[in-house]
Amino acid sequence: MTDWSVIFEAVAKSAKRAAKQVLLGPGKIGPSGTRGVGAGRPGAIAATRQDARAAKTAARRDAILEAALDEFSAKGFASARLDDVAKRAGIAKGTIYLYFADKESLFQELIRAKMVPVVGSLELAFATELPLRTVVEQAVEIFVREVFGTRRKLVIRLMISEGPRFPALAEFYYREVLSRLLKALRGLLRRAHERGELPSDALVRFPMLLGAPGIIAIVWSGLFDRFEPLDVRAMMRAYFDNLFGTGRAT
Repeated sequence: MTDWSVIFEAVAKSAKRAAKQVLLGPGKIGPSGTRGVGAGRPGAIAATRQDARAAKTAARRDAILEAALDEFSAKGFASARLDDVAKRAGIAKGTIYLYFADKESLFQELIRAKMVPVVGSLELAFATELPLRTVVEQAVEIFVREVFGTRRKLVIRLMISEGPRFPALAEFYYREVLSRLLKALRGLLRRAHERGELPSDALVRFPMLLGAPGIIAIVWSGLFDRFEPLDVRAMMRAYFDNLFGTGRAT
């Protein structure tokens, strides 16, 4: 039979120990070497402060990148000065060098921070085995929402205008953005061709054609949108209707 008196005695002893820990208070050590409740509090406070510093650092870095995008867009890469980037960000010029070695590394990080997350989203979309038209419509939505509808389109405009004059920046953009997109697109289009969804391998050889309406939309919006606003989503769907036929994905 169960000896309930033994169980009750064990429970009572456990309750007494817990009470002693509470009475000892945070961080205090009792006769048996046990700490009171809240013993880990100094460490928790330190961790909270560290998290706050990390958040502040990330916010300042983001402010620098946003200011750099404004400055590069207004003056171009050659004429933009780190002094002016710092003013836009509301920091001292020297603070920039805590985050970026020079103007080129700042521009490169701007590309990486703004464009690489979208590249990752498109790579995932292109890696599926869904019908090509379904994937293309998903890609249209990602482009319209995450690129054209945001300041990311300014980065693409910058590359169009500055890339020919600064080949190192163009190479960086190609390596970090375009080469990854083209590789993922070729895989998608090759599978579609093998399934019989494409009559020829032309798009497999020239996947850049799928990106054409996006580039047109970005150039048009920067130059002519105030004269004739463009419905980007509708234009891209019309383009793909002409390319693949008018059937909608199911």
